[in-house]
Formats: sequence, C-alpha cells, structure tokens
Amino acid sequence: MKHIYLLFFLLIALVITSCNSKDNADVAVPEKVFDWSSAHVYFLLTDRFKNGDTTNDTIIKRDLETGKLRDFRGGDFAGIIQKLDEGYFSDLGVNAIWLTPIWEQIHGSVDEGTGNTYAFHGYWAKDWTAIEPSYGTYEEFKTIVQKAHNQDIRVLLDVVINHTGPVTELDLVWPSDWVRTTPTCTYQDQATAVDCTLTNNLPDILTNSSKEVELPEILIQKWKKEGRYDQEIQEIDAFFEETGLPRTPSNYLIKWVTDYARETGVDGFRVDTVKHVEEDVWQTFIEQSKKAFEKWKSNHPELMIHGDEFFVLGELYGWEVAGGRPFPFSDENQVDYFDYGYDGMINFGFKRHAQASYEELFSKYDSFRESLLNEDPNDKAYFMNYISSHDDGQPFDPRREKRYEAATKLLLAPGMAQTYYGDETARQLIVDGALGDANLRSMMNWNAIDNNLLSHYQKLGTFRSNHPAVGAGKHFKLQHDGQGVVFARFYNKNGVVDDVLIGTGLTNGPTTIEVKKVFPNATEIRDAYSDKILSVEDGMVSIQVVNNTILLESF
Repeated sequence: MKHIYLLFFLLIALVITSCNSKDNADVAVPEKVFDWSSAHVYFLLTDRFKNGDTTNDTIIKRDLETGKLRDFRGGDFAGIIQKLDEGYFSDLGVNAIWLTPIWEQIHGSVDEGTGNTYAFHGYWAKDWTAIEPSYGTYEEFKTIVQKAHNQDIRVLLDVVINHTGPVTELDLVWPSDWVRTTPTCTYQDQATAVDCTLTNNLPDILTNSSKEVELPEILIQKWKKEGRYDQEIQEIDAFFEETGLPRTPSNYLIKWVTDYARETGVDGFRVDTVKHVEEDVWQTFIEQSKKAFEKWKSNHPELMIHGDEFFVLGELYGWEVAGGRPFPFSDENQVDYFDYGYDGMINFGFKRHAQASYEELFSKYDSFRESLLNEDPNDKAYFMNYISSHDDGQPFDPRREKRYEAATKLLLAPGMAQTYYGDETARQLIVDGALGDANLRSMMNWNAIDNNLLSHYQKLGTFRSNHPAVGAGKHFKLQHDGQGVVFARFYNKNGVVDDVLIGTGLTNGPTTIEVKKVFPNATEIRDAYSDKILSVEDGMVSIQVVNNTILLESF
C-alpha cells in the first residue's frame, strides 16, 4: 500500500525587505502528503454532532423516559454535511473522519442500571443492511463520503460484527444457531473473552460457528414488509457464489458490512471489539473489505482520491503501543492481530503517558513508533492516540483544565491523532446528572465554543496535515535555552522529504532560535503558528512566540 503522494512545493514570490519578519500575505501552501501514521482523525457520534434535519428526529417512536443523555438528540447526516460545506473539518486540518455505526438500531430501550437507554450511539444493531432512519438516508451518507473526498478527507466507518443489539419487546432475539445469550465474558483468557456475551443482554454472534445457517425469520419478514426481500436475497446469493465462503453467521455479517465499502467508497473501517472475535474471522473480514473497496474503485474511477488499499483500524480494548504488537490475553497466549490484516490499533495508553513532559512524551512515542514498525520492516503497524473518547471514563483532562496542553501533546505526538468531537471546543466531559459514559456523549457545544482553543487546534491540526513529519518523522530534541522544548522532525519516505522545527511550552514574547540544523540553506522560513515569514541570519531566526508555540517550515 502506498500511503503518500509525491510532495512538491509551489514557487513563492516574496519581496525581500530589511525587516526581520513580515506578515505572510501570499505564501503558497505545499501540496499535501497523506501518510496514515501521521493522520489527523476526527471522531464523532452522528446523533450528538449536529441536527441538520429535524424531520427525522422522531421518525421512529422512541419516547420512553431515559436516563440523562441516553436518548436520541437529533444529530444526523444532514448536520455533518452542513459542517463539511462550511469547511469545519478542513479548517481543523482533519484528513479523516470516523463516524460511529450508521445501520439501523434497535427500536426499544434497555436499562443497564443507569436509566433507560436508546441506541443513539450506533452499537446496537437491528439490521446491518439498513440505515438508521434517525440519522438520514443512504444517499445522504454517500454525500458525506463524496463531500469529504472533495476536501481530501477520508472516511472511516465504525463497524461491529460480534453482537446484535439487546433484546427488547420491540427487538426479538435472533435464532440460537446465530447467537449465544450466555455466558457473560469474564476475561480470564481468550476463550472467556470470545465465547461469551459482553453483557447479560447483548446476544453474541456465533462467529466461531462453521455451520451454514438460514436467514433469521425476523429479518426475512422485515425485508418483505419493506419490499426489498428479493433484492437482498439476490445480493446474498451473488456474494456467496463469488467468494465461495460458507453461509455461516460470521460470513453473512461480513457480506453486510463490506457492502458499505463496496457501495459507498468509505476509505476504511474502525472495527469495534477486536478481542471478541476469532483471528481467522478477522482475516476473512479484512480480505473481503479490501476486495470490496477495490470493486468500488474499479466501478467509480472518476470519484477516487487515492490509490491506497482499504484501511482497517482496530479497537482492541486495553492495547497499548508501549507493549508492542501482541495483545496479552495471558502470559501464555499473546495474539498479534496485525498478522491477521489489521493496519492499525487504537492506543489506550496515550492519555496516561501524556501526563509526562512534552519532551519525555515525544521521545518515548518516537521510540514506540520505530519499535512497532521495526518488528517487521515489510509490515504496516500504525497506532492512534487520543485524549478523550466515547467509552473511556478516564480521559486525559476530564474538566478541560489543561485544554491547550492536551491539544499540543495530542497533535504533535508521533503516531496518528484522534480528535474526539468537542476536544477542540472544550465540550463538557462531566455533566450534572449524567451517569457513566453518558458524560462523554453530550451534544456538541456549538453555542458555547472556546474560540481561542479552536484556533489553537486549527493551527496545530493544519500544520500536522501539511507535514507528514509531525506524526511520522524521526524526532530530535534541539538545544534551547529557556522554558519549554524545541525539536525537529525529519521525514524521508518513498522519495518524499519533509522537515519541520517545532517549539512547545515556550515563553511568550521575543526569542532567538537556531534553525541551521533543520533548514541549512534557508534564507527565510515561515512560522505557521503566528503566520509570519522570518529572515534567517547566520543560521538563526528572531521570533515572537505566540501562545507558547512555534511551528517552523521551509517553503
């Protein structure tokens, strides 16, 4: 897979004056290079992001009283489209958007001990072949993908294949040859994490079954009622005939989920609950996902924005890059899911490691990045950092008291970066009256944005997006007298060279920085944070530090 495009810089006409720095009026922006190891991913819950179409808010009757923040709130595809049209994501330097699952959710609610909860989050599937009506339509989702692609933004779709939604009066349990309802997982070893249910009312798909099964009658009747039974059967028959796979529960799920790659052009999947499915099933799933995406590309050459393979990112709960590639179910049983096709994993250790100083964090993560890749130089093994998320009750900064530090550490650390919706606007992560993960899932705070913080994210995110060196380059600390740290990142991959010089935690005001080790031949460089052009004299620049940050680039 090639993850980068050819980098070149546009010629820049500058009028040279005797001033030491000047405003950046007409500086050309370099052609962007994409490398998954330096990606900036924006993660959002569709229902909580923005309500762009109120007509679908109650399209399904879900009107029982719920616990706080445990009902549908109206966010939809139309709201995401509005923000794409406004350039919100591109202004943040986002080059990939991750959406929670979009298929139809159970219609009823369950009480997990925190009050009634509806499936606003997308993880309680009722029908993998249909779009959740409260979010919008299939065509609207395709519009999201194409509008994102028009801005060189890739789309990751969250997918789940190991369980259905809970059983309710409105949502019946699937047949016993499709799901198990006991026992509940105890996580003593791999078997007690796979051959079990995540909770006591979350039927687990029998992904380990080799028995061919008939379709659940509840799906058959649903499809007939909706007038699409014949179409679904034709597509299923065609899939199994083409692939030669047996009609097991896991392979039906693989067909239904990979349809989203085959039909919409999404660029990858974020896979939920990796540890709860057998490795051979994941291998088949990923192989079929990549084939499905190639089929979409061959059918839509005019809509392609890259030639890369389909990207698959896993949520292997508890996995940390500090431990290397394998996941330790036990000392005797460690599974390397990268060997079964995964391109990347979410790093659950970053929020804890980020308590360290800037330099300690960055140098540590540079070594993690190199170690992960060097375990197999011919392989790809990426990791994605985050400071807050939808189901991690211990975010880096729950009260948003270190919001600038959080942003800087996240967006300047080696590895992929995941901005969770509202990190950039100081959305509340602790809500009065909310229990458990509902705190993490409040509505996006469009009417109470911290605009200074948003600007900080935009500058850091855009710099990261423009420079693969930020997330994927080699880290070197540079000599600096005074507060904070100054460092370089050097990137040289597939003929693309990208070097940057960054300072964080610096004292605001005038300072002098040596740049000759990074930009030996430069006569002028640009500070992307203050948007100033700086003259280089004897390998040094004089700079006015703004918000404790400098982001230096050549042009």
